[in-house]
Amino acid sequence: MNRTKAKLKFGPNTFEVIEKGDYVECAVSGKNIPLQNLEYWNVELQEAYFSPKEVKIRFEKIKSKK
Repeated sequence: MNRTKAKLKFGPNTFEVIEKGDYVECAVSGKNIPLQNLEYWNVELQEAYFSPKEVKIRFEKIKSKK
């Protein structure tokens, strides 16, 4: 079964599918996230995250740059 990467636009508490697909890629780990399991993203950066662990890693990286 071929899996297709989706393109999304992230908003507060929701996302819009720009290009249909089955998954998106985590911006930190590179892991594939099935759309039905997608729970974590950053609206400002327009990035998806696999879990709270990756959210924390990204937040710490951004915080250290300030």
